[in-house]
Amino acid sequence: MAAIIRLLEKELEKEGLPIVSQMSETRCDPFTILISTLLSLRTKDEVTEEASACLFALASSPETMLNLSADRIARAIYPVGFYHQKAKTILKVCRDLLDRFAGHVPNDLDTLLTLKGVGRKTANLVVTLGFQKPGICVDTHVHRISNRFGYVRTRHPEETEFALRDKLPPKYWLRYNTLLVAFGRKTCRPISPLCSTCPVARYCARAGVTRAR
Repeated sequence: MAAIIRLLEKELEKEGLPIVSQMSETRCDPFTILISTLLSLRTKDEVTEEASACLFALASSPETMLNLSADRIARAIYPVGFYHQKAKTILKVCRDLLDRFAGHVPNDLDTLLTLKGVGRKTANLVVTLGFQKPGICVDTHVHRISNRFGYVRTRHPEETEFALRDKLPPKYWLRYNTLLVAFGRKTCRPISPLCSTCPVARYCARAGVTRAR
């Protein structure tokens, strides 16, 4: 895995960071990371970026966010996927933060998971990008590619997270999601991955790949 990580770091230098990772580099605010990650679910990077900018121009804290109605938030974040539901989730999260944590985002995984609407992917991303603490964020890219490499053999993202926690050296945890998301969007695609130009092809088991380019 060390060789793969080194090569993917080089690829990332060429391609640039995924949007939530970009935001953590320029504005390492856990609340921003939390809300942007909620917006990013099932949404393209460029849409997440624009929606986040529009929303944070209106409100940038749990207190100010609660001054907005769900309809106002929905209009600001459109056209992210499930924007009406996400607007309601954002308000629930902000109310939870104020009622239970004095408006502060918790810095540990287990507590983050008690927030309404926050799953393991979101919680791990907040821990790693917002607080620079160890965590492994597993989305569809991380799940697919880790299995395709042959590094783990799991059926679901949550299984992948725990398998990686057991096997992946902790020094790689913070960057693993960022590297694999960028790699998965450009090269190691869900269908017909670009194996002929893949920088890590010699290390990959190509598990489950039936058609490639």
